[in-house]
Amino acid sequence: MRNVVTVVGTQYQISHCTTLMRAMLDAHPNIRCGEETRVIPRLLALRHGWRRSAEDRWALDEEEISQDMLDSATAAFLLEVIARHGEPAPLLCNKDPFTLKSSIYLSKLFPNSKFLLMVRDGRASVHSMISRQVTIAGFDLSSYRDCLSKWSQAIEVMLFQCTLVGSTRCLTIRYENLVLQPRTTMVRVLEFLKVPWHEGVLHHEEAIGQPGGVSLSRIERSTDQVIKPVNLEALTRWVGHIPADVLKDMENIAPMLNKLGYDPTANPPQYGQPDPEVIHNTERVLKGDFKPPASLKRPSQV
Repeated sequence: MRNVVTVVGTQYQISHCTTLMRAMLDAHPNIRCGEETRVIPRLLALRHGWRRSAEDRWALDEEEISQDMLDSATAAFLLEVIARHGEPAPLLCNKDPFTLKSSIYLSKLFPNSKFLLMVRDGRASVHSMISRQVTIAGFDLSSYRDCLSKWSQAIEVMLFQCTLVGSTRCLTIRYENLVLQPRTTMVRVLEFLKVPWHEGVLHHEEAIGQPGGVSLSRIERSTDQVIKPVNLEALTRWVGHIPADVLKDMENIAPMLNKLGYDPTANPPQYGQPDPEVIHNTERVLKGDFKPPASLKRPSQV
């Protein structure tokens, strides 16, 4: 069975945050992630429904459909989708919404799998969600206060799941570190995955639409950002948009900010110093001095 790596984020920061990481991984010749499958989260939700429902469990047992049988079938289905979703590679990667809810279950289905948990300043995540009107069940997009509170609750659960999976199999990466110090961050990621270093991961934009390179979706909201080289453009875009009363009460609204190392009183906080290459990339992006890819899609294999 091939090794599988799953890139996950909070349920509503699976846009630029996780798409950038998966694009950088896709630029490595030994790794293939591809676009979101959209079917994997639905299958996992269906599988968990069978486990939770006492009536369904009883009916399945009565028909001699065991939980082990369902787990084997689920693993086979997932692996088939992931493996045939793109070009073959030694390390297969999946980045789908909501897979974080199933990280413990997936870690048991795929004993050799590893997980990358992307975290980002919740204020940036929530601003992105509200400004792009990304609908999430249970989130009031008219209220920064509500969305920040829900973000804090979601990230707490996510970190707990990552802890249960274990540090040898689940690595937490801050989006800000990936943007500011991409080389150091990607060295850490590739060492965690036990994959040799490749300079191409720092230039994912050059691999977009190329054979064996990065394929992007025309319908994912983050594509317009990911076609650019790694830059600082989106890092502090949230500043000046959050209401004053929410900023004043930020520590109580989103306690996970502090626990993750983000200063809840700073607007913006000091995320760190960018590498010279990132500063150069940002200058190019602001001037429009970069070449958009001719195609978002890799050529189809015959």
